[in-house]
Amino acid sequence: MRHLMALMFLVIFCSLQLTSSAPVALDKSTCCFKFRNAQIPLKLVKSYYWTDSSCSKPAIVFQTEKKMICVDPETSWVSKHIAKVNMKTRTTTTMTTVQKPKPTQS
Repeated sequence: MRHLMALMFLVIFCSLQLTSSAPVALDKSTCCFKFRNAQIPLKLVKSYYWTDSSCSKPAIVFQTEKKMICVDPETSWVSKHIAKVNMKTRTTTTMTTVQKPKPTQS
């Protein structure tokens, strides 16, 4: 009986550890220490985000289907990519918004 109780305690303790660390693994607080200099083809960029303000170097992370790429926000082509991704996102959001049909009066 004691072994069963100890095992249950261990399982619960490990479960709590896993759930409490999950948000850290999912947040976007990765810092960039190297930047890619070559321009990324816009068609590969799905989204982007800024790194956390606690990072020593501010950076933009472009997300493609296969990987995340750190770029320097001061690079000229980066701001153009951000503007185009924002436009693409707004267009997609507008196109996917469905209006509710008006009720018909009988």
